[in-house]
Amino acid sequence: MVEEKENETRTKRVSLGVGGVLVELPAERIGWDHPVEFVLSCIGYAVGIGNIWRFPYLVYRNGGGAFLIPFTLMLITLGLPIFFFELAIGQYTGLGPNEAFARMAPAFHGLGYCTVVVITLITIYYMVLVSWTLFYTFASFSSKLGWAYCDNDFNSNDCYSGLQDKDCQANDSTTIFYNKTCTAITAVCESYGYADGGNSTHCFQGNNATAIRYIYTRILSSEEYFSDYVLGIRGATWYNFGGIRWELLGCLVLAWIICYLCVIRGVQSVGKVVYFTALFPYVVLIALLIRGVTLDGAKDGAIWLITPVWSTLLSANVWGDAASQIFYSLGIGCGSLVTLSSYSSFTNNCHRDAIFVTLTNLFTSVFAGFVIFSIMGFLALKMNMPIDEVVQSGTGLAFIAYPEAVVRMPLPNLWAVLFFFMLFILGLGSQFAGVQAINTAILDVRPDLRKHESLVILAICVSCCVLGIPMVFDGGVYLFTLMDWNTASWAILLIGMAEVVLASWCYGCNRFLDNIADMTMKFGRILRGYWWLCWVILAPVTAAAVFVFQMYTYELASYNGMVFPWWADVIGWLIGLSTLAPLPIFFFYRLWKQPVASTLFKPAENWRPQGRGTVARESEEVGPPITNPAFIGDDDKP
Repeated sequence: MVEEKENETRTKRVSLGVGGVLVELPAERIGWDHPVEFVLSCIGYAVGIGNIWRFPYLVYRNGGGAFLIPFTLMLITLGLPIFFFELAIGQYTGLGPNEAFARMAPAFHGLGYCTVVVITLITIYYMVLVSWTLFYTFASFSSKLGWAYCDNDFNSNDCYSGLQDKDCQANDSTTIFYNKTCTAITAVCESYGYADGGNSTHCFQGNNATAIRYIYTRILSSEEYFSDYVLGIRGATWYNFGGIRWELLGCLVLAWIICYLCVIRGVQSVGKVVYFTALFPYVVLIALLIRGVTLDGAKDGAIWLITPVWSTLLSANVWGDAASQIFYSLGIGCGSLVTLSSYSSFTNNCHRDAIFVTLTNLFTSVFAGFVIFSIMGFLALKMNMPIDEVVQSGTGLAFIAYPEAVVRMPLPNLWAVLFFFMLFILGLGSQFAGVQAINTAILDVRPDLRKHESLVILAICVSCCVLGIPMVFDGGVYLFTLMDWNTASWAILLIGMAEVVLASWCYGCNRFLDNIADMTMKFGRILRGYWWLCWVILAPVTAAAVFVFQMYTYELASYNGMVFPWWADVIGWLIGLSTLAPLPIFFFYRLWKQPVASTLFKPAENWRPQGRGTVARESEEVGPPITNPAFIGDDDKP
C-alpha cells in the first residue's frame, strides 16, 4: 500500500491493489502540538467564572474553612476519579464521547449523546453569562461608572448610592442620601417614628438605636444597575417577557464572534489561544489580591472566610454543596474532557495531568476566595455593615457586591476593567471545550466533514448564538435561571454516575486499568487499588447518594424570591430530562437491532486503542476512486 503525505486538508489517498486505483479516505484528526496545550485547555475549561463567585460563597455559607474538608473529600472520591476516567477513555480511543462510550458497551451508546446534549445546553446559556461580563467590561471604561450612582432614569426612589451618601455628608453632616436626594437625618428618622432623631448610621427612640438600613428599603445602586439596566427586568415576568436588550445582544454576538475566531481551526487554534486565556486570569487575580490586602478591612474578610465552624460538618447540605461544586467546577459529566483528551497522543501521561488540573482548580478556588473576601471585608467596613450582610450568592457576588466595592477604591475604572475582563476570559476559556465537544461529536459521525471543520464550527457558533437570544430579553434571566437550575445540577450528576458504572461494572475496572497501563501509565498495588475502589464503589455510591439528597431537598426554580409558574417548572424538568433521554432511547434501539441483551454490555467489535486498525466506522464514507497516473498505460494517455 502506498500512502501519500498528509496534505493541508488532512485527507489521505491510498492505492488499493494492482489496479492502481486511489481511494480518498476521510480526513484524519490532528492533535495537540504540545502536551502543555492540552493541560492549559483543561485548566481553561475547568477553571471558570464559578471559581470566582460560587466557591467563595459556598465556603462562607457552609462553615468557612470547615467546608474545605468535605470539598477535598468529594474531590478525592468523586471529582478526580471521574475527571481521570474521562481523560483516560478519550486518550485511549482517540474518539469523542459518542463513539467512545458506544464502543465500550453498546448498551451505553446514548451516554455520549447525553453529554453532547448537556454541553450544548450549557454552551448556549453560559455564553449569555459571558455577554454580561463583556457588557460590564465596556461599561468600566466610562469616566462615570453607572452602577455607582442613583441619578439614572432606571433608578427607583429606594436606590442607595454610597458615593452620593458620602457627598451629602461632606456638604452637610446632618444629611444623608435618601429618596435620591440629600435629606436631613432628623426628618428621615422622624418619618419612620423615631422622635429622637439620629446620626448618619442610626435612628434613636429613647435608649434604642436602630440601624438606618433596617428602617426603610435600601436597594444598592449596583443592584438596580444589574437588574434594571443590564438585564432590563423592570417588572418583566414569565407572562410579560418584555423586549430585547439590544446592548446585551450586541455583546452576545461579539462574544460568539471572538469564540469562533479562537476555535476556527479546532484544537490547532485553541491550543495557541489557551496560553493567554488560561494564564492571564492568574495575573489579574494576583494583582487583585495585592490590591485587596492593602485595603482597610481586608484582614477581617480573610479571617471570616477561613474561620471554621465545625458544627456545619454535621449538616447534609454542606456535603451536598461540596459534591455539586465538584461537578460544577471541574466540568465533569459533560463530555468536554473526553473530547479534549481524544486529541492527545496515546502515551501522554493523562494521570499526571488529571491530578495537576484538579489540584490547580482547588488552589484557584481557595485563592479566589481570599481575593474576593479581602475586598468584601473592605466593603463591609465602608458600608458599616457585617460581612455576612455584604456577601451575596451567585451572580450577585460578581455583578453587585464587587462593583459596589470597586467604586470605593482608588482608580475604580482600572480595577473594574481588570476584574470583568478576567471574568470574560475565564468564561470564554470554558466555552472552547464546549464548542469543540459539539464539533467532535459531529465529525466523529461525519468524518467526511473534517475538511470543512471551520464551517462546522461556524454553524455551531451561529446556532448557539441564535438559541441564546431569548435570554437577552427583559425576562431572559428567568429562562437562564431555569436552564442552569435543571441542567448543571442533577442531570450531570446522573451522567457522571453512568460513566463510572460503564467503566467499572460493565466493561470491567481491572480491564480498564490494563488499558491505562497500555498507555504507559503503570500503577503500583496501592495506587491501582485506590482507582479500583473509587471507580467501583466510592464514585458511583457517592454520586447516587448526592442525587437522592438533591431530589429530597429539591426546590422549584426561582429568581430573587420570584417563584416560577408551574408550566415553567415543567419546561425546566423537560430540559433536564432531555439530557438523559438519549440513554434509554439508544438502549432500546440497540436492543432492537441486537436482541441478545448480554452482548450489549460487552465491548463492541470495533473497540480498540487509537491508531490500531484501519477498518472504517460504519458512518465513514469512502470517497470516489481516483485513477493513479502512475498506472495509466500509454494507450490511455491523451
